[in-house]
Amino acid sequence: MHPKPQFEELDYRPTPLGELILRRRTILSLNNQEIHEIILGDEYLMSSLFTAVEIALSNLGLAKARQQFPDVPAMDVVVGGLGLGFTAKAALENEGVGSLLVVDCLKPVIEWHEAGLVPLGPELTADDRCRFVHGDFFALSLGKEEGRGFHPEEAGKQFHAVLLDIDHSPDKLLHEQHGAFYSAEGLAKFAGQILPGGVFGMWSDDPPEETFMSALRQVFSEVESHIVEFYNPLQDKTSASTVYVAVKA
Repeated sequence: MHPKPQFEELDYRPTPLGELILRRRTILSLNNQEIHEIILGDEYLMSSLFTAVEIALSNLGLAKARQQFPDVPAMDVVVGGLGLGFTAKAALENEGVGSLLVVDCLKPVIEWHEAGLVPLGPELTADDRCRFVHGDFFALSLGKEEGRGFHPEEAGKQFHAVLLDIDHSPDKLLHEQHGAFYSAEGLAKFAGQILPGGVFGMWSDDPPEETFMSALRQVFSEVESHIVEFYNPLQDKTSASTVYVAVKA
């Protein structure tokens, strides 16, 4: 039997979505590997032990965007969901990303990065291309928050790519209010913030869902689903998630 992991709570905040906890723990069974975790209520939002799919989301989505915009030297990109910053970091490492807005409704998560409480915080805050936006991605995407869209100063601004990493899947939501986004109607409203030829990428912890794929096909001209496998050392097995990539006509 493995020794019990050691835990350290770095911050605790009450939020409208539930209790939010940032913790660091040392996993003795993995050679004392130190990881960071974000927990919201009963949900594990993010662990630095599992980052392959977040990185794949950025790489797959932005590779497609680069194909769509080969002559654009500096693409404008949005990431929905900051978490521990791995999706944002991978996005900034892609060629041709000129600006990155990272939208998160949980202000403490942004503050953790700004204060250096999480490992990638100093790197992201030091990159002039990266800007954190405190706001509800879903309300902004559907035009419900001041009708301004994702950019705080440029209402109606369109982007070359938008990458979403918030809900567990279109069927497993962190909040029931997010459900409208995943319908064909919601996706059509959201697509207005993507440039013609632009890309929407999304992470899901479930296998590809045909209902959601059908909704995507009603709005986007090209839709792909990629299964991304990764090793889970805690369970000693391979796990898999899905990355959706869709192109606006």
